[in-house]
Amino acid sequence: MSILRTTDLKKHYGSPGSDAVSVRALDGVDLAVERGEFVSVVGSSGSGKSTLLHLLGGLDRPTAGQVEIGGQPIFAMRDDELTIFRRRHIGFVFQSYNLVPVLTVEENILLPLELDRARPDGPFVDQVIAMLGLSNRRRSLPDQLSGGQQQRVAIARALAAKPAIILADEPTGNLDSRGGMDVMGLLKISGERFGQTIVLITHNPEIAQLADRTIRIEDGRIVL
Repeated sequence: MSILRTTDLKKHYGSPGSDAVSVRALDGVDLAVERGEFVSVVGSSGSGKSTLLHLLGGLDRPTAGQVEIGGQPIFAMRDDELTIFRRRHIGFVFQSYNLVPVLTVEENILLPLELDRARPDGPFVDQVIAMLGLSNRRRSLPDQLSGGQQQRVAIARALAAKPAIILADEPTGNLDSRGGMDVMGLLKISGERFGQTIVLITHNPEIAQLADRTIRIEDGRIVL
């Protein structure tokens, strides 16, 4: 069963008929991702990879088309409804770790739950922290961690609310090759262990090969 589906998804920049050149960042993308699947999306710079991810996560609205998560058309929601839905059902991991510098590792991990006024599942959070090798770093601040450790915190934060989908945009981009493979291994293991669907944007073919399926996008369209 598809947990994530797009239908004729388009994102254009620039007004038709104006002096501005219309840029078709996405130009009619149909995509289905099955529950529990790990999909990588590859393509050249400017191909539309990150635009696709932002639309899948409801971080931006399309020019046309729809994204359905669990059968729900997310762009039929009001902005406030979409914010709540996103926080409860989607976890994000970005190239920049986006950690709050004045919060500890544990506080950063629990922040999305606190914003949602949700009670953390303590044993589950402990399990995630232990699996990602952060048990002895719970009270550390981000600037006391290596890049790889900070990315592990970002992954733990994405997992803590038990989202159905993890969207990762170049999560290894700021890491060396060994650190990148370590992080990808942990992301893959966590997805398998907790039954989560992962969509990963990457320009690295070695990273892409770790996925169950690879999709290539060029000029805003999926190509075979």
